[in-house]
Amino acid sequence: MPHMNHKEEYPSEYLASILSDVKTIAMVGASPDPTKFSYGVLRVLNEQGYNMIPVNPREAGNEIRGLKVVASLADIEEPVDMVEVFRASEALPGIAQEAIDIGAKVLWSQIGVYSEEAAKLAEDAGLRVVMNRCPKIELFRPFWKPKLNQEI
Repeated sequence: MPHMNHKEEYPSEYLASILSDVKTIAMVGASPDPTKFSYGVLRVLNEQGYNMIPVNPREAGNEIRGLKVVASLADIEEPVDMVEVFRASEALPGIAQEAIDIGAKVLWSQIGVYSEEAAKLAEDAGLRVVMNRCPKIELFRPFWKPKLNQEI
């Protein structure tokens, strides 16, 4: 995989291909608190048909919106296409390594979460990387929703 400059805008086709390719998304740092941004993103992605797996060691065994929470990426027993991260930036390199270890294809970090080291690690392992973006926002950009055959 080429290394991208994650401080620049991503080509819309790049984001569109990721969001149309992935089916199963593990959300690291998912929260049961409906006021938290991660909760809203989990809800919307789930409603859009993605298979969402919340990851949060403090909530393991509980459910968020009817979805069973696991403690870590390693605990997930099905293939994961994308790992989405709602954690502090300094946690990102470790999570990138875990994403590589479970064979994920995409590492996506939420707005405000950024690590060059994590991006390089994941890209060197062949993952596609998106940093400092929100999939919920990207999903509803009208210029490419038609590519996913969704109503605008």
